[in-house]
Amino acid sequence: MLKGFLDRYLERFSWVSFFLRLFQIAAIIIIVVGVYNTLTTAKYTNAQWVTLVFAGLAQGSIYALIALGYTLVYGILLMINFAHGEVYMAGAFTAVFLANYQAESGFLARSPWLAILSWLALAVVVSTVIAILLERIAYRPLRNAPRLVPLITAIGASFVLQYTFRGFYGTVFRSYPTVPALQGTVNVFGAQVPLVQLVVLIAAIILMVILYFFVDRTKRGKAMRSVSEDHDVSRLMGINIDRIIVTTFALGGALAGAAGIFNGLFRPQGVFFFMGFFPGLKAFTAAVLGGIGNVRGAFIGGLLLGVIESLFPNLILEGLGIPAVNQLRDAFGFTMLVLILIFRPQGIFGERLAEKKA
Repeated sequence: MLKGFLDRYLERFSWVSFFLRLFQIAAIIIIVVGVYNTLTTAKYTNAQWVTLVFAGLAQGSIYALIALGYTLVYGILLMINFAHGEVYMAGAFTAVFLANYQAESGFLARSPWLAILSWLALAVVVSTVIAILLERIAYRPLRNAPRLVPLITAIGASFVLQYTFRGFYGTVFRSYPTVPALQGTVNVFGAQVPLVQLVVLIAAIILMVILYFFVDRTKRGKAMRSVSEDHDVSRLMGINIDRIIVTTFALGGALAGAAGIFNGLFRPQGVFFFMGFFPGLKAFTAAVLGGIGNVRGAFIGGLLLGVIESLFPNLILEGLGIPAVNQLRDAFGFTMLVLILIFRPQGIFGERLAEKKA
């Protein structure tokens, strides 16, 4: 009897699963030890922790807006648009010239909110046009191709956009001007939080709410949800598939353009042709964290990733005696992608995909 039990156990035993389980246990132990050491030393005050959280939420809201583009396209076409980071770059890089012109002319000082709205409008238009052109030129001819082909095409389109804008605007690093109306701090739970962080966070939440109501309540949004379930049945119901796909890319592009302006307000420096690469990867990580294909999950995943980047290096790595933890934020963010794929590959709000969608 014992021999039979051992035989059945050995048949089910997998060295891969065994080592993954060991890795999971080791990761949990490292996190617990780091957090315990950091909190017991009381190196940071409560106000400093609150400041870190709001800085993470502001940065995470930018990731969230970009991640929504990834998750919308995946929900409709089951493909990852790796050129989406360059859609974000296109709007931000174009609007920086308008922003600096308005700052030099004095218009920004006289009408700061109108100036910001004009930046937002320009970035949204440019990013939306780029996203629609991507769908029409790069993806539509390959819609029925094997899924690896559009993925490779997206990577190629990413490089094309990078070097196209490098040719248009040059290789010089540019920065957004400081907006006097957004300077200063606000007292939140005893911590002085920069006003610009709260404005960026609230604006991103408003855009998310608008998107949610569009997808959930409007006729076009219901058509998008229908297409995400089954293209053939949606076509039989009279839905124009091409129009819905263009709408999806346009929505993702508009949100990416808005994210570019919010990033310019929050972190003005570093606007150049390669600026979309790392935010694009982090937004993809946020989409996977929340559950790829889930709109609510992508937004919450972006916020969580921002907080993790801002808070966890100080909370975990300092407790492990690692120096210069703030320089490891990017590495920490991408490590999260690995941990997500190991612990919960479907994401927080995702469901295990059926075989036909896997």
